[in-house]
Amino acid sequence: MNRRKFNQVAGTTGLGLFSGVSAFASAKKEFQPYAFNLHYAPHLGMFNQHAGDDPIDQLNFIADQGFTAFEDNDMRNRDVTLQEKMAQTMEKRGLRMGVFVAHQIYWQKPNLASGDLTLREEFLDYIKKAIPVAKRVNAKWMTVVPGHVDLRQNMAYQTTHVVESLKQASALLEPHGIVMVLEPLNFRNHPGLFLSESPQAYAICKAVNSPSCKILFDIYHQQIQEGNLLPNIENCWDEIGYFQIGDNPGRKEPTTGEINYLNIFKYIHSRGFQGILGMEHGNSQPGKLGELAVIEAYKKVDQFL
Repeated sequence: MNRRKFNQVAGTTGLGLFSGVSAFASAKKEFQPYAFNLHYAPHLGMFNQHAGDDPIDQLNFIADQGFTAFEDNDMRNRDVTLQEKMAQTMEKRGLRMGVFVAHQIYWQKPNLASGDLTLREEFLDYIKKAIPVAKRVNAKWMTVVPGHVDLRQNMAYQTTHVVESLKQASALLEPHGIVMVLEPLNFRNHPGLFLSESPQAYAICKAVNSPSCKILFDIYHQQIQEGNLLPNIENCWDEIGYFQIGDNPGRKEPTTGEINYLNIFKYIHSRGFQGILGMEHGNSQPGKLGELAVIEAYKKVDQFL
């Protein structure tokens, strides 16, 4: 073989080898977990088209995508054996546990706002029973919703009743380092609830005056209820313990609605927030493609932080 022909063959072979390496590198990069800047927390069912219905498989899939947290509203109702298995998997995979709902929520009748001592004791009993659940799954936060308004009482009296109940609950939680986060909910999805706005939650937390009573700032709910998101987050900052996410309208992943999640996440990140942001929303598209769209949406808004 002459030198010219040899060089042509060698060059072609080298180019093919280089292309193969590049393709391999690209494929390897594609399957590597993304390093998220904030602790976004998916929930069970969000990726079951990829991971199946088994909670352990779903946790592993969540971790494989680079997520570092997980939340489960129904955790307190799950079998103890499953709770333990989930906790072991989360610890192994480096997933932090987010919120679970601590008690039965009264959507249609007054609860804590009523001042009814029987209902207060029922609530406190739920808090007591939620403590071992939180310890079992390494949860720091649990969601609390004070229930419906009592239309027979002045709002100031109702607020006093709620504050007293939360003070007593805080006394139960403080020795364990557990935090109940109060979630204001919007008037459209949950009409008639006592707690609906972030300034109201802020005032209540200040009155309770406990490290175990903070705000769950659900960005979806507050966009509908009050808007003015960044100023309200800033004003409530020292009492916010947890965030939840959902775009509006539709309550789907970021980038599908009107909320500028890039700017919101930039602000939260700039404040050095180390807590969890629960992905309490649905998927805008069905099937596996819809699940991948959720993951890509979070990468899209997170990559500029």
